[in-house]
Amino acid sequence: MELREDQLERYSRQMFLPNIGGEGQKKILNAKVLIIGAGGLGSPCALYLASAGVGGIGLVDSDVVELSNLQRQIVHSTEAVGKSKVESAKKTINGINPDVEVVLYNFRVTSQNILNVIKNYDIVVDGSDNFPTKYLVNDACVLANKPLSHGGMSKFDGQLTTILPRQSACYRCFFPEPPPPGLVPDSQEAGILGAVAGVIGTLQANEVLKFILGVGNLLAGKLLVFNSLDANFRQVKVPKDPNCPLCGDNPSITELIDY
Repeated sequence: MELREDQLERYSRQMFLPNIGGEGQKKILNAKVLIIGAGGLGSPCALYLASAGVGGIGLVDSDVVELSNLQRQIVHSTEAVGKSKVESAKKTINGINPDVEVVLYNFRVTSQNILNVIKNYDIVVDGSDNFPTKYLVNDACVLANKPLSHGGMSKFDGQLTTILPRQSACYRCFFPEPPPPGLVPDSQEAGILGAVAGVIGTLQANEVLKFILGVGNLLAGKLLVFNSLDANFRQVKVPKDPNCPLCGDNPSITELIDY
């Protein structure tokens, strides 16, 4: 494929980079990324991927936009309150880059539908805000051998890692089982600084673009932890656990379940 004149201008600043150029930009244009959650993490991730020229973006979310979302979910606007999040996000994404093919999944992923949803994408981004979904997405990606960018946040803190199934630690290598219901408060109960969502979601987009281009060092086997109050990043190495119930030597989890 040859880049159009308007594409050469649109992507010129990143095509100047020696690790991208014309061939790298073609990889980005041909890539398909699934984002689960059009909220605090999915918003900045989707916007930067679309701006970079990712050709296909799938959005999974069953919620509608609420006024309290706008403090951090920057893909939505005040006029979108009460409307479908995926529809709102698509409008914003295509307003930035009309070439992006945005596929909408206006439902929650379950053990019954997730494998069918993720199968046509090169990499999955987990921008969900609850543990049942995070474990389901992790398990599905490992079983389907789909690369996954995990992100999480609470209060003034955030974390992310990149999971390469069978190669690096999965989410269960970090945290083998979900916490009991109600033990860990969600953002509605604990609160969240909006800028933290922006930092983590943008870093997830960065990981996705590195994966598409095959450049740099991914956060595979490493958990990057961010504390906004101290403006501090630290990396925690997490090796692949041979006893992991999902990706270990003798896995006990061989099919998907809904928590």
